[in-house]
This record gives sequence, structure tokens and C-alpha cells, in this order.
Amino acid sequence: MERTLTRVPVLLFVIALFSTTVFAQMEVPKPGPEHKKLDYFVGNWNSDGELKASAMGPGGKMHIDEQTEWMEGGYFVVIHSKFSSASMGKGSGIAFMGYDPQEKVYTYDEFNSMGQVAHSRGTVEGDNWVWTSDMKMGPQTMKTRFSMKIVSPTSYTYKFEMSPDGTNWSLVMEGKDQKTK
Repeated sequence: MERTLTRVPVLLFVIALFSTTVFAQMEVPKPGPEHKKLDYFVGNWNSDGELKASAMGPGGKMHIDEQTEWMEGGYFVVIHSKFSSASMGKGSGIAFMGYDPQEKVYTYDEFNSMGQVAHSRGTVEGDNWVWTSDMKMGPQTMKTRFSMKIVSPTSYTYKFEMSPDGTNWSLVMEGKDQKTK
């Protein structure tokens, strides 16, 4: 038994040495041009939007402040947000925006203080970004679409829509984001 216990540290050392050598020979991939497109969103942003009266609530004005920065490595943008609206109250969230080179889509994963989780897939054509996802609302799954139109280096307009079937869309919110720095 004692002989086996003395072999374990030696075996762990050999495994660590081998894995370090293998990883040292592997070249770490660098972020691609798709990742660079996300640089537009880095900075501080203010959003003013209008929630439409719907099954989600009575509607009204909404304001969001976002601080957005690159995560170390340059693959993901981290978004810290604080929001307030008359109908939903105040809250906060954190999101991660990136690009999946295997699926060839942008990704957006958000978690907020209201217990909501959103996993979206995005595409970009010119100045138009479109993020889609499925959202559970009780027993029903709704399709969602968040469309962004870049209007300048420091602003974009957006609209958020929902659909039970992916063909008939209802406007839930629209607004404008402005970069402050």
C-alpha cells in the first residue's frame, strides 16, 4: 500500500509534464474577423425604449444603462446592465456576446435579476443584426426576434418582437441605444 502511495505523486508529475508539453506545442487560436465586429458594442451605452402593452405587462418607458467590455482573450464581450421601467421596476443583468465559428452564428447569453435566462443566436448583414431565440412563457414556447439597425458609430435602433409560430410577429419593445463613451 505504501509503495502505491509513493507512485501516485510520480505518476501525477509525469502526467502534468506530458500535458504541459502537449499544450505548449498547440497554437492557441486567435479571434477571427467575426469577433472583431463585436467591437462596435464595447463601451458605455444608454438605451431608452418603449414597452408595448402586451401579455407581458402594461407597457411604458424603459431605460437601460450598459457597461460593455471585452473579456480577456478577445472572444467574448461582457455586458453589465441596469434597467428600470414603470411596469417592471428596477433590475440588473449580465450578458455574454460572442461568435461560434463551428455553427457560424453570433451568440448572446443573458441572465437577469428577475430570474430570466436568454440564449440567442445572431446574424449580421451590413448594418442589421438579428438575434433569435425561443422563450418559455408558462406551457407555451414563443419565438423572439431582437433586430438592431446601426445608424451611426455611436447609436443603433432596435425592436423586440414575439411570435407563437415564427410567422406572425407582435412588437413588444422598440427604442434607441446611444454610446456615451
